[in-house]
Amino acid sequence: MKKVDIKEIKRLKQLTGVGVTDAKRALSEADGDFDKALEAMRVKGLSKADKKSEREARAGLVDSYVHSGRIGVVVEINCETDFVARTDDFKTLGHDVAMHIAASSPRFVTRHDIPKKELNKEQDLIKQQLANEGKPKAMIDKIAAGKLKKWYAEVCLVDQPFIKNPDETVGDLVKQHIAKLGENIVVRRFGRIELGGSD
Repeated sequence: MKKVDIKEIKRLKQLTGVGVTDAKRALSEADGDFDKALEAMRVKGLSKADKKSEREARAGLVDSYVHSGRIGVVVEINCETDFVARTDDFKTLGHDVAMHIAASSPRFVTRHDIPKKELNKEQDLIKQQLANEGKPKAMIDKIAAGKLKKWYAEVCLVDQPFIKNPDETVGDLVKQHIAKLGENIVVRRFGRIELGGSD
């Protein structure tokens, strides 16, 4: 087995938030390949993050962001302890999410927040459009599911591509912080005001 560089161990530890022993083990298993070790740690961390998402999150912070004096956002993000809420990583997450909301104007935090009536209306509208376009009846449900997924990415915060990195969603960003900080993290609610906008 290849000898692992201490600098690489420190770098991996810093990026993933794991202990020195875990970082060293990951690099050893990846035969010193940093990118391979980082990917393995991310996969492991994200599967742990899924388990943590069931835990109660009542600590946290309220962050705000104002863009050019025209758009204002207030967001509440929760974690499990005040200790994590005070970390720079958590504060940065709060600010990034507030900035994203200002730029992308989501209407809901998650799909579960969409009123049933509005969801049904959107589904009916999509199916009606597809029928009007002459799509085969057997294909309509499948195509409609894809179009609904696109709609979620427009109106739901966690499904939107993150403005700083469109290759990941805001939900992915939150999961990465769950993996890194070791606690459940939830975007609880937000408010967005635009100058001259309607309620």
